[in-house]
Amino acid sequence: MSQKEQIDQYCRRYKIMGMATKIEEMVNKAENDQLSYLSFLVALFEHESLHRELQAKERLLKTAQLPTRSNLDEYEQRPDNGLSKQKINTLREMAWLDQLYNIMIMGPSGVGKTMLAAGLCADAIEKGYKAYFRTMEEIINMLKMKDFARSAMADYKRLVKASLIVIDDVMLFPVEKNQAVNLFNFINQLYENTSFIITTNKMPADWAKMLDDEVLATALLDRLLFRCEVISLSGKSYRMENRKTIFGS
Repeated sequence: MSQKEQIDQYCRRYKIMGMATKIEEMVNKAENDQLSYLSFLVALFEHESLHRELQAKERLLKTAQLPTRSNLDEYEQRPDNGLSKQKINTLREMAWLDQLYNIMIMGPSGVGKTMLAAGLCADAIEKGYKAYFRTMEEIINMLKMKDFARSAMADYKRLVKASLIVIDDVMLFPVEKNQAVNLFNFINQLYENTSFIITTNKMPADWAKMLDDEVLATALLDRLLFRCEVISLSGKSYRMENRKTIFGS
């Protein structure tokens, strides 16, 4: 067995996979550039560190469950929706996340609530935060099943350690009392250490009707709005303006 094969074997045994995939290339470069031993070691560890950071981001992006359109570089800023380019850039800087602020994005269907929320979630992951995107229905089902299904419990454990949780389509449908209590307990458990982005097409005053419990709705909003930027989007539905037909016209 050659020395390069031995090094490759040790890398794989001890899961130093960044080095394993580039070891031959880096040895050749070190020989050609006549690097010192220390410089060669530093280069190896730098490559391993970068490899692990990229892997961590890939895992986070996978478990984040982002929708297809989640790149704010492609976000169509519309002058009629109430959100300027400057405000979008400020949100993308993530200072609000470090300060544990929440964001509530309100507005009718089709004005870009979900894409804005998903894009901010993707930006947070890119900056190294643990961030996840879930619909309200997915959150409620996870809370319902976490004591019975391993996958639901695994998702719950991920979410309780998150820096940011996006909950999309909040109060889109009426919620049963036990589900509403579970949702409140979940947010109450996390709101002091986790930021939330909420998207909803319902005014806060309507939440009591959807929950069928004014006291619970008030308590839930009290926690979400305590440190919160409320963004009201307006305008026409992007989907309706760009509606496709089978005849193409």
